[in-house]
Amino acid sequence: MTEQLRLMAVHAHPDDESSKGAATMAKYVSEGVDVLVVTCTGGERGSVLNPKLQGDPYIEENIHEVRRKEMDEAREILGVEQEWLGFVDSGLPEGDPLPPLPQGCFALEDVDKAAGRLVRSIRAFRPQVITTYDENGGYPHPDHIMTHKITMVAFEGAADAEKYPESEFGPVWQPLKLYYNQGFNRPRTQALHDALEERGLESPYGDWLKRWDEFQRAERTLTTYVPCADFFETRDKALIAHRTQIDPDGGWFRVPMEIQKEVWPTEEYELAKSLVDTTLPESDLFAGIRDNA
Repeated sequence: MTEQLRLMAVHAHPDDESSKGAATMAKYVSEGVDVLVVTCTGGERGSVLNPKLQGDPYIEENIHEVRRKEMDEAREILGVEQEWLGFVDSGLPEGDPLPPLPQGCFALEDVDKAAGRLVRSIRAFRPQVITTYDENGGYPHPDHIMTHKITMVAFEGAADAEKYPESEFGPVWQPLKLYYNQGFNRPRTQALHDALEERGLESPYGDWLKRWDEFQRAERTLTTYVPCADFFETRDKALIAHRTQIDPDGGWFRVPMEIQKEVWPTEEYELAKSLVDTTLPESDLFAGIRDNA
């Protein structure tokens, strides 16, 4: 290796980095890769999802500050760097018809202008690999979809000095690969469900699988399986650090760790863009880059 490897993970809210690709990031950190999490919003409109903390007046009045502190703790656990793009959480609209999004929120920003903030981060950090969400956002939260949009623009725009002048956005840089997080996929869910039932254990995935076609989009193409079972505990610790967003006694943690490691020891990705030659399926986000760095 003649050049330092760098991975950037672009996420919508604090906690997304710990539920999507966290073990992968911790693995790469352990190997000496520089990893930067870019968080688009502060999660200001996120609900308190942990029933043990619901109704706490301090948390409800200071949710932005609380979630920032949670992010700091998760970042330290994962060993990554982290920065905020500074957009305002759009919230998750509910109802039929859906209410309008709040003025000034991330999802209503101009895509090219918003992507400029990410271009600055890309040019400063100079990652070879970027991970983010697919066009459906992983699930249809407006901030996740907007995160996808600005990342796609910034992947190309970081190398475009005409669209994003170097005088304002820094020296150009071209990332080499872009991936979509696809950790929540049917093959993994089915494999863990079957393994639990075979052992006479209760599965938290039964209803999910019955309703999969109702709430999931068409199956994605999984191209990359990163072995990272040794870092599943780190992933869970980071997720639990987001204590307003996750119940440590909830469904996220009902599959025994030894079963997870045995049955499905990887995190999965979909290769969306590549400027290097690689052979699919991959086991490394830097496949095609390491040998040429």
